[in-house]
Amino acid sequence: MAIEADLGQPIEAPIPSDKDIEQSIAEAGAATYWIMANHQRVGGAVVVIDEISNRNSLSFFFILTGLQSRGLGLQAWKAIEREYPNTKVWETVTPYFEKRNIHFYVNRCGFKIVEFYNKFHPDPHQVSDQVHKEEDDDEMFRFMKVMGSESDYNSAVYMSGL
Repeated sequence: MAIEADLGQPIEAPIPSDKDIEQSIAEAGAATYWIMANHQRVGGAVVVIDEISNRNSLSFFFILTGLQSRGLGLQAWKAIEREYPNTKVWETVTPYFEKRNIHFYVNRCGFKIVEFYNKFHPDPHQVSDQVHKEEDDDEMFRFMKVMGSESDYNSAVYMSGL
């Protein structure tokens, strides 16, 4: 797994947790997708759409480990952007140690890092009993992408609702 390579050691529990994924899927405005390529599932995404403010969030996004670095993630992200053309702002978070994710969101998708959550500045959306049980737990970057006029994207990857 990419996270194990980044940390240099095996992980004991899945990241994100099953509970976090279930809560995200159950959130009001959530839409879940399989990321498909060549008629096969290669990843998935959960977005939370606010039709009133058009400030939307990407809760979860993944490409299967063996299929990363092939452009599938970027194509899938562009498909999500096309699916929600009224979006004014996209937001997401990722753990501080996920260098691959930071590169993807900033250098490939055009997000900006706007906040760093840590024990001195906790994420206000985290459940209080989950925040910083250990010294470096839950250090996260918050990303934001303000949408403007975007050019048309050509993509071989498409999104399929769950």
